[in-house]
Amino acid sequence: MSATPPLVEPPVAPLSSSSRSAVPAPRWLVLAAFATVYLVWGSTYLGIRVAIESIPPFFMAGGRFVIAGAILYACMRLKGAARPTALDWRDAAIVGGLLLVLGNGGLSWAELRVPTNVAALMVAGTPLWMIVLDWVRPQGRRPHGLVFAGLALGFAGVALIVASRDTHGHGIINPFCAIILLAASISWASGSIYSRHAQKPASALLAIAMQMLTGGGLMFVVSLALGETNHWHWQEITARSASAFVYLTIIGSLITFPCYVWILQVSTPARVSTYAYVNPLIAVILGRIVLGETLPAGVVAAGGLILAAVVLITVKGPAK
Repeated sequence: MSATPPLVEPPVAPLSSSSRSAVPAPRWLVLAAFATVYLVWGSTYLGIRVAIESIPPFFMAGGRFVIAGAILYACMRLKGAARPTALDWRDAAIVGGLLLVLGNGGLSWAELRVPTNVAALMVAGTPLWMIVLDWVRPQGRRPHGLVFAGLALGFAGVALIVASRDTHGHGIINPFCAIILLAASISWASGSIYSRHAQKPASALLAIAMQMLTGGGLMFVVSLALGETNHWHWQEITARSASAFVYLTIIGSLITFPCYVWILQVSTPARVSTYAYVNPLIAVILGRIVLGETLPAGVVAAGGLILAAVVLITVKGPAK
């Protein structure tokens, strides 16, 4: 639900790059950080799918973010970050609810029923919703002409995915799951836009920790409301799902988030934004290699349209 979307990572909107370091960072270190963001966040679609094989989706996601958020919050406070105010916590809960509960939670729920490659391509269009929502809000910014072309390509790609059929003539995604994924994308985009003006602590990582804590807590509430754990027991968790959960929590969040925040400081926004179209490609490749997922020709074409759209709007810039 990233630097906005994809919806899997990160659960925060783009952070300001105005504090970019004046001292050039070692090239190898910058490349290593980019590779980490590309590969790890691209692999979290697969990680979610494996984790929810034996753990309810909202309960799994809530546990992941509460644990990661608690560890990151404790680390930042021990390093001297100022105690957040009540307003900081309020806005963190709003952003966490939009990005995590509806955004990442919706994606996790849908991955029980939709191949990871299709889900990744559906939510790859989230930057398109950001452009639209930023335009229609009060005093919003009108997109550049080329961005309109990107929007048209992107929405055509989403429509093509919904309309695609497999070799047996069946739809590759049922309408309700398509609606959930679209709602998740819109929620992620809304949370990303809101977070630009939200009350936040000075530390970017502390803000991320707060969003993970509040969003993860709200996910537990949703899990209980849906009755996910009514007939589920801890003993049902497989080693495979447990390993995926640990990977998502430790590698996906606690290690990769600092890499992401760091490259925002040492690189340009245009370069950082490239992960928005690299991550879905990684997800498609891993889905094919690990899960044996196939991509109908219509979905391949649709994915090409969506990724071309994201390239257009990130290279040209969102608005006048």
